[in-house]
Amino acid sequence: MDANVLFIFVLAIFVGFEVVSKVPSMLHTPLMSGTNAIHGIILFGGILVLADADTTLARSVGFAAVIFGAANVFGGFMVTDRMLQMFRKKK
Repeated sequence: MDANVLFIFVLAIFVGFEVVSKVPSMLHTPLMSGTNAIHGIILFGGILVLADADTTLARSVGFAAVIFGAANVFGGFMVTDRMLQMFRKKK
């Protein structure tokens, strides 16, 4: 794997952590529905990296990206669904 790709990957981890950690907890749940699309793009990118991987390190990083991206998409939809159930009328 190229050193530039590894640098971008580490930089993306750092920037993502900083951005998410600065969001107040009051706004976190409403923002989850908006970020599901971003996580879907990350998942798609991880699949593309995994499909083109030729080394064990690239395969491992691609596999981790797919697993974490899928967990983010699934968790985001679960949180959004739970939030929307709070606003439904009771029967």
